Amino acid sequence: MDDRDKMATEHRMIHLSAGGVSLVLAFDGDRLPRVVHWGADLGIVSEDELIQLDRARTVQPFGTPVDGGMAVSVLPEASAGWPGVRGVEGHRAGASPSVRFVVTATQLDDRPTPWAQGVVVSGQDVAAGLDLRLEIEQSESGLIRIRAAVTASPGTSAEISTRAVDIDVSAVYDIAGVLPVLPVPAHATELLDFTGHQLRERSPQRLPFVHGTHERTGHRGRPGFDTGYLLCAGESGFGARSGEVWAVHSAWSGNQRMLAERNYHGIALLGAGEALEPGEVRLKPGETYTSPWMYATYGNGLDAATARIHEWLRARAHHPGTPRPVIVNTWEAVTFDHSLDRLLTLADAAAEVGAERFVLDDGWFGARRGSTAGLGDWVVSPEVYPKGLWPLVDHVRERGMEFGLWVEPEMVNLDSDLARAHPEWILTAGGGRMLGAARNQQLLNLSDPGAYAHVLNQLDALLNEYPIGYLKWDHNRELGEGGLPPSGRSAARAQTEAVYRLIDALRLRHPGLEIETCASGGGRVDLEILERTDRVWGSDSTDAHERLDLQRWTNLLVPYEMLGAHISSPVAPTSGRALPLDFRCAIALFGHMGIEWDLTEASSSERARLAEWVAYYKRRRRLLHSGTVVHADVPDPSYRLHGVVDEEQNEALYAWVCTASSTVWPPPPVALPGIDPDRHYRVALDGPITAVDGIATHWGAPLEWLMSGGVELPGRMLTSAGIALPELFADRAVIIRAIAIDY
Repeated sequence: MDDRDKMATEHRMIHLSAGGVSLVLAFDGDRLPRVVHWGADLGIVSEDELIQLDRARTVQPFGTPVDGGMAVSVLPEASAGWPGVRGVEGHRAGASPSVRFVVTATQLDDRPTPWAQGVVVSGQDVAAGLDLRLEIEQSESGLIRIRAAVTASPGTSAEISTRAVDIDVSAVYDIAGVLPVLPVPAHATELLDFTGHQLRERSPQRLPFVHGTHERTGHRGRPGFDTGYLLCAGESGFGARSGEVWAVHSAWSGNQRMLAERNYHGIALLGAGEALEPGEVRLKPGETYTSPWMYATYGNGLDAATARIHEWLRARAHHPGTPRPVIVNTWEAVTFDHSLDRLLTLADAAAEVGAERFVLDDGWFGARRGSTAGLGDWVVSPEVYPKGLWPLVDHVRERGMEFGLWVEPEMVNLDSDLARAHPEWILTAGGGRMLGAARNQQLLNLSDPGAYAHVLNQLDALLNEYPIGYLKWDHNRELGEGGLPPSGRSAARAQTEAVYRLIDALRLRHPGLEIETCASGGGRVDLEILERTDRVWGSDSTDAHERLDLQRWTNLLVPYEMLGAHISSPVAPTSGRALPLDFRCAIALFGHMGIEWDLTEASSSERARLAEWVAYYKRRRRLLHSGTVVHADVPDPSYRLHGVVDEEQNEALYAWVCTASSTVWPPPPVALPGIDPDRHYRVALDGPITAVDGIATHWGAPLEWLMSGGVELPGRMLTSAGIALPELFADRAVIIRAIAIDY
């Protein structure tokens, strides 16, 4: 142990502080660390002051399961008297169901950006035959992340025996779960998490944080449409700009588990990790299970908590750094009709409106003339493209656009050359039973070396042959009971890890390749898949009315530059709702803009107006994709105000959106969030919408300040007193820009 290690292990308290957030850890003798404080920054404090704080916050021990009070660590242990969720769950042939880790080393770890600092705690439970490595890190933005690695330590039967039960040294340790947790204070009395379904992903739900356990566990092989996503606990009625809020997220693209637990001992916890299937992780001596990262964020209001996540993402070396190109995707325009002439005409229309990336969706490969055949055969169909993709690729590139391609590498149709040649590569249930078909698909076992190499080599060959700069990576079928042949042992973890390896390998071979994560829309959105991808397809819904909420809540994790937002056709095919072009464009503006529309059927006036919006997006995307996201807490549910403010608070861009007729007419003044209260700003309409579309426009008087060219006011007035914004018809919007007068 070096001097730094010795110094660290002598500390009773460790204080991580960055980005306005403090995390204070206490070490009681040889026990795992517990959290004294997670929340607002405590400032510069001495270790003695932290010790006194810990003493002052220690509640009176009374009625606890053990004398002297419970110590609830970052990995809660029953051996410390905690009666609730266990940080490490498992057993060794039925023995050692409870753990008691002894800390053997604690090392402070100063990290380069974006992780400012961290602590690595090593521990051991000799009786259970387990070693532990616990990592706790804090980013410069104040974001916290925690994970734990549990290793089955080799040793003699005497070393891994409780003496009450003899344990064979060769017996495996069955991991049932590893779940880091963080405590939240008593005044966090309300929970927010998410549910949903296809076309309505990330639908918020609130409930009181009462005694008991609120758990969100999914066994879909992906987070799913109904993932808890970001599990938040906060003060009653917390909103975008008000109320303290604490939140956790499981950065794992397979089966997830998140929970909030509170008991009568006055302790409330948030935890996030992986949901393991029975027998899925069985550790032989020397083998290790590492939990996913649990990310944890804090803020005064959801906007502040979100900003810490976005700031960390943007600080990564591999975060998308080039201007996000306007995409035209072919799916809603042509579906499986891959007529070359039709696609060439569509490409011409895409270039006309200013698109910068043209993405060929499903139907270009193998026997894929519909949804029942071809998946798994990642070769260009000679029937549809007798000259390969070159005629289309060349045409697209000649018109100044990059070429992208849709793939679904994890799936296979039984009607495919691959399935006929290698049925043993298909995931099955116990005893080799074929899974029930879903979307006419089965799952390819990517943990099989042969299947993995086949997919990697076919995709690599495509990327070598054609100048493909972008892959839309879909995942349309859930895993369910999918298992590894021939035993049927759960494949969820193995499949997830294989997908990570596959994406990593492709990007290593093809630097600069960008990948969009798509899973029947928004079924796989988490911070670990975002370590490998550049864009999220938040939902297959392209209805701008529905997209307003979908994008708002997806944006809790995903910044606008990574959030795909497409302009659909006049009547959205996913809902049948007819919406004005300006409204569709205004909603897609706040994201990575794209177009999902057969532009060959659009009128010349529609294409001209769309081109105006595309040009406007290009002018404003630097701000949109680097600014801090803000939302006003508008009490009227019929109206929304969201926007971005640049880092220096020089300018802000807001969307004022109406979704339904209101009980209040006209709307009362609304504060503009995020700008500097000590500077003066000019506020005016911005973008292609220059006329307000509402009933007051026809029957009343115009909103004087807005229609006369704007207003100049101190930022303090704008953020506190607010300004009147126009009455609008439902499904209408205006864009408003605030720019500092001294900018």
